[in-house]
Order: sequence, then structure tokens, then C-alpha cells
Amino acid sequence: MTFESLNPATDEVVGTHQVHSAAEVDAAVARARAAAGWWAELGPAGRADRLNQWKVALTRRSAELAAVVQAETGKPRADAMLEIILAIDHTAWAARNAARVLRRKRRSPGLLMANQAATVEYLPLGVIGVVGPWNYPVFTPMGSIAYALAAGNAVVFKPSEYTPGVGQWLVDSFASVVPEQPVFQLVTGFGETGAALCRSGVDKIAFTGSPGTGKKIMATCAETLTPVLIEAGGKDALLVDADADIAAAADAAVWGGISNAGQTCVGVERVYVHTRVYDEFVAAVVAKARAVEVGSQIGPITMPAQVDIIRGHIADALARGGRALVGGEGSGRFVEPTVLVDVPEDSLAVREETFGPTLTITKVESMDEAIAKANDTRYGLGGTVFSRSNGTALARRLRSGMVSVNSVISFAGIPSLPFGGVGDSGFGRIHGPEGLREFARPQAVTRQRFRAPLVLTTFARSKKVDDRVAKLVSLLHGRR
Repeated sequence: MTFESLNPATDEVVGTHQVHSAAEVDAAVARARAAAGWWAELGPAGRADRLNQWKVALTRRSAELAAVVQAETGKPRADAMLEIILAIDHTAWAARNAARVLRRKRRSPGLLMANQAATVEYLPLGVIGVVGPWNYPVFTPMGSIAYALAAGNAVVFKPSEYTPGVGQWLVDSFASVVPEQPVFQLVTGFGETGAALCRSGVDKIAFTGSPGTGKKIMATCAETLTPVLIEAGGKDALLVDADADIAAAADAAVWGGISNAGQTCVGVERVYVHTRVYDEFVAAVVAKARAVEVGSQIGPITMPAQVDIIRGHIADALARGGRALVGGEGSGRFVEPTVLVDVPEDSLAVREETFGPTLTITKVESMDEAIAKANDTRYGLGGTVFSRSNGTALARRLRSGMVSVNSVISFAGIPSLPFGGVGDSGFGRIHGPEGLREFARPQAVTRQRFRAPLVLTTFARSKKVDDRVAKLVSLLHGRR
């Protein structure tokens, strides 16, 4: 059985791909299991060498990959290249830092166990199943794939059914530098294929997608106690303080909310602006949003069902007293940039993830009010703060996994920073040292260096020993 991937801008057939059955998924995982041992035995230096070769291949063939991304998502070539460039940089960081982050390190044994040498190191889990999204089909899954590979695991990748060609390209390019074993494999299909991957015996699932699908992934993985990493979208807010650089804040709001046609998990969807600069900010946003060219600067909505959701949110906002200063209309798969004001906080456009090129802008009397409204959501992925004097303090008050101060989405471009959220935005982290450790298991090892004068782990322990230990503990911990 096969299915077709389509260009969302033209409905042209881009490619035909197999719908992999549960048996075929199981076979892929079995092959990965054998390959994982070989990949782990290469050691950190050997794996880093292969990953660096892959990085070179990705870089030299980036225009080719961008064409595949553009064909399957409809996004402009420049946007496709941007996510590829970020993925390359993250791959380079993972290859360069895995050995340092995961290597064996000494830990203090403490006084009671002073005769022991204590160490901890992070070892590969084995086989990682990655379920990727369609909105950033290179950058987002590579945050799991590259880090899992760098940590010594094999990977079985199930891309979105909207972007299977991108997944195939990534797997084929990796095979060109690692031809010996199927370390990185592809399975394609729909929800049933993803469920089969969850049940296949992989050692962990890394998922990016909607909260609803994330809950299904967790429920399926619970059947076998397979651990999961979930990145499940957001409803990110941008805060504009009275002392903010208004031109920069407006530019960040428009790019953060409208780039990639708003189909960005850490994109800006809500803006809270101090009353003293509200009018100036709104005027700047309106001017910038009107200048965005649909079709050349932003592409179509990739997933057909999302169009109705976006338009439903806009219609609900307008019906409840909101005003569209820009946009509010559109036809087909292209949705024009839409700037909404006077939108009630309990409307769909404020409460639910829109995942389209829309912004709601709300006036606040203080940054305390802005923080309260920004945090009044079940999501908690990213956030943005513009303030010349208070940015960091405000950032720390946001209930989110990541915050950019006086810029937008910058945290995603820094490979050393962990990426992930709280609440309905999920849990676990990709990127950075935390991302490497997500795909490894900590192993604690103790080694006795000499026989202790007070041996605690024996039935031959005397009352005299117990008394001495009790006295020692009292001296160590009994005083404030």
C-alpha cells in the first residue's frame, strides 16, 4: 500500500511512499537493534567523524534538500534554507560535544563511603524512535535524530505523512556516509505506523506534534513502559514593556508570528503591550504585517485541516468584538497575515493554538498584568520579552521552557541551550547537554578502593559499629 505527498501550494504530486505495516516497522527496529551495537562500538570519536561527514554532505547538498522541503511544505526557499542551516549547526554541536557531556565523571562518595570511588557515565539507550512534524521537517526532527546518533543510538524515523520525502532524503544522505549498517532508517505512513513504532520495542520515543497526538503516543508507549519525549506545541506570548525598543519589538512580533505562515510551535501568537506604548506598537505592527507578501515571503498552510481552524479562530475573535486591523480574509490554502485587537481573553484566538499567521495584541496597564495573562494558558513552550531594563527579570517570571529577551526565537538557534516546554507543551528536552542526555542512560558505578574501618553492608556488623556510625552521623548532621 502506498500514499502520495502533495505540494500544498499546487496540489501537485511530489512523491509516492509506502505505508509501512506493523510487521515492517518491527523488522526495521530489529535491524536497528543490530546496527546500534556496531554504532556504539565506533566510540565517540568514530561517531563524531561520521556525523561530521554527514554535516558536510548536508551543507554541500543543502540546495537539493531545500527543494524537497519547499516542494512538500510550500514554504519559500529562503525559509527552507534557514531551517537546514540551523539543523547543520546543531548536528555539528552534537558531534563535537557528545564525548564531553556523556563521558564518565567522578562523584564524591561522601564521608560514610569514603573507601569507594564513585563515577557516573551516560551510555546509549539502544534504538530511538523519532516521530517528526511537517512544519519544520528538517530542523525539528534533527534535534532528536542528530543528538540521539551522537549519543550512540540507532534511529528509526517516522516523518509526517505530509513530508515523507524530506525524511527519505535525510536517511539516504546519512547512508552515503554510513553505508555499513542501517543505523538510521525510515518508516512512512499514517497514525497506525506511528503507533506500531511505539509498540515496536524501541528504547525511547521522541515526538513532536499536537498535544492530542502526544497523549495518544504516551498512552500507546505506556503499554510497554517505553519512555517518551514530547514537544507538543505552544501559545507563546510576547511582552512589550514601556521602555522597549518599539521598532525592534514590532519587527519581532511580525516575524515571530507570521513567518512560515505562522506554522511554528514557538511562534508568537499573543502580544501584551504596556499602555504607554500600545498605539505606537500597534501602528508599527500593522505597517510591517501589511508589507508581508503572501506567496513569496510566506507560503500556504501545509495541512489542509488547519485552514479551517485558523479561519475559525479569526471568525470567533471578530464575533466576540475583536477587530482585524490587517487581514481577516483569504481563500484556498493561503491565509493572509492577520492582526487582531480588542480580542477577549477567553476567545479561541487567545486560548487555543492557532498555528497560522495571526497575532492578537492586547493592551495592559503593567507588566504584572502582562505576566499574569501570558501565564494564563495550559501551554508553556517559549516566550519573548522586549524591555531595556527589565527583560531578564520578566523572563524569569514566564512559565515557559525558553524565553528570548529583546529578540525572537533566538533560543532555538543556540545548540547548547535545551529546547522544550511545560504543561501541554510537553516534557523532556532536545538540544544542548540536556538533549544528549535524553538519549542516554546514566549508569552509576562504585569501586571499593580499600576496606572501610566501619563496614555497614554485612550481617557481621556489631553493635559497637552501629554505635560508632550513629555517633558519626550525629556529629556530621545533628547540628545546624
